[in-house]
Amino acid sequence: MLADLTVKDFLDKIAGNDPVPGGGSIAALGGALASALATMVTGLTIGKKGYEASEEVMQHAQTLTTRFQKEFIALIDKDSEAYDEVFACFKLPKATDEEKAVRSAAIQEATRHAALIPMEVARKALEVMPVIADIARLGNRNAITDACVAMMAARSAVLGALLNVRINLGVLKDKEFVQGLQAEADRIEQTACRKEKELLDAVNQDLRV
Repeated sequence: MLADLTVKDFLDKIAGNDPVPGGGSIAALGGALASALATMVTGLTIGKKGYEASEEVMQHAQTLTTRFQKEFIALIDKDSEAYDEVFACFKLPKATDEEKAVRSAAIQEATRHAALIPMEVARKALEVMPVIADIARLGNRNAITDACVAMMAARSAVLGALLNVRINLGVLKDKEFVQGLQAEADRIEQTACRKEKELLDAVNQDLRV
């Protein structure tokens, strides 16, 4: 599994000549990094003097970000597996009309699945963003920039995942499915960018000397 590789081995694999792991898996990794960094901030807050009032919120946030991290890690491999499924379908025989029909249907189904995996990444990355915002607002002030980097990583995960959604939608013939997912993708992108901007604007204002 990709998630079991060392950081160096994972980077070497990305830099190799194979198409996977590609941008979709990296988007999922970004979500995992965002979640892990957010969890770190909760750990630097819980039990610390001066943050007693936010203890309960931080504990709940830590539970959520820990769960998200595990889910994103699983999606790193799921995205690469989805690509492999699509690639395998393109290698199916197409000598007869029947084989062509079977191949075409298989490509459509695999591509549909390949669009839904990064959409799951985008949805989860958007879902973790308000949790990160709460952590930034109530967490250890010495780690405020770590929370901001977590938010930025989550936004990058959203945008990267949605690019992979859209490239797969271009192959699909189910127009109703395509339009529905495209509309959702647009909403997610707008919301994610807004949430990131709100946090960064507030923190940058506070950090100015």
